Amino acid sequence: MTIHTPDRITIVEVAPRDGLQAEDRILSTDVKLELLERLADAGHTAIEATSFVSPKAVPQLADAEELMKRLKPRAGVRYSALVPNELGLERALACGVREVAVFASASESYSRKNLNRSRDEALADYRPVVARAKAAGLRVRGYLSMVVADPWDGPTNPAVVGSAARQLLELGCDELSLGDTIGVGTPGEVTRLIEVLPGAGIPLAKIAFHFHDTFGQALANVLSAMGAGITMFDASVGGIGGSPFAKVAGGNLATEDLVWMCRGMGVETGVDLDKLVATSRWLGDRLGRELPAHTSRAMSSPRG
Repeated sequence: MTIHTPDRITIVEVAPRDGLQAEDRILSTDVKLELLERLADAGHTAIEATSFVSPKAVPQLADAEELMKRLKPRAGVRYSALVPNELGLERALACGVREVAVFASASESYSRKNLNRSRDEALADYRPVVARAKAAGLRVRGYLSMVVADPWDGPTNPAVVGSAARQLLELGCDELSLGDTIGVGTPGEVTRLIEVLPGAGIPLAKIAFHFHDTFGQALANVLSAMGAGITMFDASVGGIGGSPFAKVAGGNLATEDLVWMCRGMGVETGVDLDKLVATSRWLGDRLGRELPAHTSRAMSSPRG
């Protein structure tokens, strides 16, 4: 059987934001800056650095201003920051951020629990945020969560995902990350979701997938998405992360697991696996726990 895969994929590294926001231990700004440097040194070209959300809601990222002001630009590396509203965008602009992300939900319940407003209200509220960001010359990424299922609403209708995704693109987002936030998706469901996107007017070249590994399906889902034409994926070094607002969510797909699979299939990522594993071990020491990534554990174990 022939598995159709792209020659190369783009990995968006989300550990510094989506990963650290779910950790109990709060890292210092100096440690976060070293993490960002290590990830860039490993070959990452797209890194989600932090979030300008309320420090009370996400204290792990309360140092967003200091971090972005101290972060040194790297040629060929894009650093993005999540902004929940116009205030968050103002804070990001004041720090010289050049790429931002907005966050919406394909499901009604998660939108109300996480964003405190309906799905349609949240999408409408992002219109002035995205417009201002684009006017300032920023690149904008849109996140759409719960694209497979929601713990309160059940399965998410792919047509609803297509409609919400199209609205984010119409607002001006340059790319979209579709998230299986609670990690219940399987390859068949991923394929069926991707099949509705072209009909909704959504170019697959603008789509990334963000898989959680709750049921151990993340890599299988990536393979399914690759076969359907997707070439951009979010991943988190060490497999850290998950939504602090959806407690059933498992950890993110581990970057080193994705790179290991791609290396074996001849799919280029531009990321150095050895440097990535070293970073994962280093980060685990800083967080005070063994991280869940399979590849780092396997490569750290003595072979007998």
